[in-house]
Amino acid sequence: MGQLVPWLIFIATLATILGALARLAARTRRRGVGLEVMGPVDLVYRPHTYEINQEIRRQEQAAVEISDSGQPKR
Repeated sequence: MGQLVPWLIFIATLATILGALARLAARTRRRGVGLEVMGPVDLVYRPHTYEINQEIRRQEQAAVEISDSGQPKR
């Protein structure tokens, strides 16, 4: 029993840390913070991914402009 308690504490601590990281990842995805953080990394190491993300942002902005005015901007 004496050797079981440290392992249980270790597993509980590990589960707590992983749970906190999962919640942080979900919050980051909801708020869209990840693109701002990963933007420079994508630009250097994965330029194609950076270009795709930029295109997605342009399309989202165009959709917002269309919905705001009712007609597309030219």
